[in-house]
Amino acid sequence: MKKLLFCIAILCVLTIPAALAQEDLEGCKDHPLFTRFPGMYLADCDKSQFDLRGFPVGQMKPGKETLASVEVEGPVQFLGYQIKEGVTPPSGLQIMRNFEAAAKKAGGTIEGQWPGWCKAGYDVERMPRMGNGCTSYALTMKFVKGTKETWVFLQASERDGNYQLMLSEREAMKQEVAVNELADKLTKDGFVSLYVNFDTGKATIKPDSAKTLDDAAGALKAASSLKVEVGGHTDNVGAADANQKLSQDRAQAVMAALASRGIPASRMTAKGYGQTVPIADNRTEEGRAKNRRVELVRK
Repeated sequence: MKKLLFCIAILCVLTIPAALAQEDLEGCKDHPLFTRFPGMYLADCDKSQFDLRGFPVGQMKPGKETLASVEVEGPVQFLGYQIKEGVTPPSGLQIMRNFEAAAKKAGGTIEGQWPGWCKAGYDVERMPRMGNGCTSYALTMKFVKGTKETWVFLQASERDGNYQLMLSEREAMKQEVAVNELADKLTKDGFVSLYVNFDTGKATIKPDSAKTLDDAAGALKAASSLKVEVGGHTDNVGAADANQKLSQDRAQAVMAALASRGIPASRMTAKGYGQTVPIADNRTEEGRAKNRRVELVRK
């Protein structure tokens, strides 16, 4: 699989000594999340036990030169694929769509996609070896399994079939309040924040949030006299009106999930606040992650 340090025509020149061998570079292996395209070989790879990468997300905003990014600290892996001689290369769009389908099938979410050449810019200092800062049939994916998040950035060449991946792992956002504390916190403080994972841009609750919802339902059963508002909140990425609707839909989804766990609907109301009530700095991914929450508020 040919390496894609996706070349911007004249601006990027790639030299790979292993290319003549048409075989995987010694020590290079596919990541377990993905199988490679047929007729490809691993021409380059690299690993680091701990580093920082900035994964581009969302869409370009007016007046901005680069996309917003999610900073991920943890183990990092780079994989560069090239097409073998004599093999008909897939198009950049074909590569991107195949990875998009594979990610969704594996339960991942698409955090950003940019079909075509230079549809958006990204911070090259936070994403080294992946190009010159212009997207090329690019895709950012996120996978959550247990307590781990795996972030993946794909860049695919427009015509020659080469592509490359940058992957990084970190601890997923955890519920900060223990199960047996939720009821007390609701009673004493009047609210608790729940970190429920949804499909990106949707109100579909991901399966890995089942325990969080089970715990919340248990707390409401323990504090059986309380009525609560289920409040939905977002970060400030995207349009404010879209975030408002999304927060309302997510609040209603959580309310429905709690009702399915035995909490009477008469004890709950749902309200979306959009991006209007942040509890952390939206300029950082850590802050945005904290702002993407659902709150149970005592009425």
